[in-house]
Amino acid sequence: MVALLPLFLFLCVFLVLLLGYPVALSLGGVAIFFALMGGAAGTFDLGLLQALPSRIFGIMSNGTLIAVPLFVFMGMVLEKAKIAESLLTSMADLFGGVRGGLAISVTLVGMLLAASTGIVGATVVTMGLMSLPLMLKKGYDASLSTGLICATGTLGQIIPPSIALVLLGDVLSSAYQKAQLDMGVFSPKTVSVGDLFLGSIVPGLVLVVLYVSYILFVAYFKQGAVPAGDAREEGVSWAQVLARTLPSLLPPLLLIFTVLGSILGGFATPTEAAGVGAFGALLLALQRKTLSFDGLKDVVHGTGQVTAMVFLILIGATIFSLVFRGFGGDELVESLFGRLPGGVVGATLLVMLVIFLLGFILDFIEIIFVVVPIVGPILLTMGVDPVLLGVLIALNLQTSFLTPPFGFALFYLRGVAPEGIETKAIYKGVVPFIVIQVLVMALIAIWPEIATGLPEWAYALQ
Repeated sequence: MVALLPLFLFLCVFLVLLLGYPVALSLGGVAIFFALMGGAAGTFDLGLLQALPSRIFGIMSNGTLIAVPLFVFMGMVLEKAKIAESLLTSMADLFGGVRGGLAISVTLVGMLLAASTGIVGATVVTMGLMSLPLMLKKGYDASLSTGLICATGTLGQIIPPSIALVLLGDVLSSAYQKAQLDMGVFSPKTVSVGDLFLGSIVPGLVLVVLYVSYILFVAYFKQGAVPAGDAREEGVSWAQVLARTLPSLLPPLLLIFTVLGSILGGFATPTEAAGVGAFGALLLALQRKTLSFDGLKDVVHGTGQVTAMVFLILIGATIFSLVFRGFGGDELVESLFGRLPGGVVGATLLVMLVIFLLGFILDFIEIIFVVVPIVGPILLTMGVDPVLLGVLIALNLQTSFLTPPFGFALFYLRGVAPEGIETKAIYKGVVPFIVIQVLVMALIAIWPEIATGLPEWAYALQ
């Protein structure tokens, strides 16, 4: 019975969460309660709690995590500055003559927003308010429109600079070092946020290509769901349209490529690049005169709220992780994985299934901070590549955002969709995109080089 206490702790936390209590307080509060009860019963060493101050100080002094508020600030400034609206207008001009051109434009703008904001909720709400009425007015099928907006909105989970990848990179770095020390490697290798950024580029682009391919497939084989393209002005070539739209396209594209290029090229750390991105977004908004002083106050306030939430959850998760390990939870999980059929493949599939199911009720931040520190070191000890594991987890979390009936992206869109849109239409619309994402996860599992090839190539050049 004592050996099962870690599982009871895990179960109790989720029951408290289902009752509606705040995540950070639930994680820390339940863990401390179990620790005190275990200490009174002689099953937990209360001396372990003395490590909490140093752990919390480690969070406060973690330079990588400074990237979180900076990337959040960057995304919120671009959202307030209405960059998305000008991007959608420009893309719609470029692809207006193609059947399904508006849907392709929505996909590409969603990809660019993902690369600039990294916040799923903000992207889905922005695209829902801006694109959905326009697509319905043009005659697009409601299911296709809502499914596409939900799917492109979740690209912020996998396309860098993603906040999920920043947090995953920090957690996996610690897990990877712990796994190597457990294997007797006392000069451990490292995995960085930049490695995860590199590893996620190709899978993210593959997703975008498959989304566009699906749109074209529907456009030409189910023409009732997609209207014909708008006729281009007589005498106006595609090159002229491109020249006309470049002024609105280039500045945000330049900002995104500067941020990513500085990280991937090794010229800046993610934190330094995030600072450049935040400053560049502010300059872009001021140059366009789209950000008032009140708007800037809202951005700063929103950034503070999101940052406080992330770090409070991280502190709660640290307390939970310490108590979970104090009860022998890591040994219990390792023993469970060792008994699974299929070895490392079976263990990885189980972890992916658990993360997928937890995605119905928990935000990605809680999953990264609670689940990954427990299962990560064990899977890495079994030989799973850290970049591969990080990309698979990010894709998995992205898929859970879309899956009915609890997918967060569905709730975000439902909140801003016109009254005539039925919930079942949204559920129906996301199914093909869920299939696409599961297919990409399967492809990466079969050919890990899709995720690991670019980081390995970059290391070879150094």
